[in-house]
Amino acid sequence: MDFSIIQYSKFMTLLAMLLQNLKTLHMSLEDSIKWLGEVMAEIGPTHSQKSEDWNIFDVKQANAIIDYLKISLFQHYKLYEFMFFSAREEIVIGTEQVIEVVKSACGPFPNPLEEGMSSDIYSTFIEPPTTLDTEMKGLDQEQSPEESQPETDTSNMDPLVGFTIEDVKSVLDQVTDDILISIQTEINEKLQIQEEAFNARIEKLKKA
Repeated sequence: MDFSIIQYSKFMTLLAMLLQNLKTLHMSLEDSIKWLGEVMAEIGPTHSQKSEDWNIFDVKQANAIIDYLKISLFQHYKLYEFMFFSAREEIVIGTEQVIEVVKSACGPFPNPLEEGMSSDIYSTFIEPPTTLDTEMKGLDQEQSPEESQPETDTSNMDPLVGFTIEDVKSVLDQVTDDILISIQTEINEKLQIQEEAFNARIEKLKKA
């Protein structure tokens, strides 16, 4: 309708007042239509000085406003009443997650990884030692030096005791032969690859 800024402002004020009457005063459809008629009589074309500030719409514009309100607000009046007055159930959408916790180490499942943390740091600073582990460490510390002496003697023994010189030579020969055979095989494979590459180049040169 090519309204001016003032006309847009008055029209939006009229629409807001209609919704406010419905929301706060609980006006029925008949009362809202009567109220609109009274207001449009004031803001429509008139020569009275009382409503001079509202005389901003001509007859054509007033009829267009009434037609718009009829197909928008009044036609769906029950819907607006339901929106303002009817209590609606609040729908909460959520998800439920079931987390299966891994059983302890005493069962058939191992302990879970602790976010990639090493077992030493986890057992030292996070998981306190069990009572059984503490008691075992205490018993180990209470052992006499005589009980730990055989272990020291065993560690100082010569690992070659019980083997003859011939046994040692045969073992060294076998190890040396295995190493030499593997090296020779690797060298032969490399030589064969180089030979094939050279032959391919020679064939290309001949064709050229």
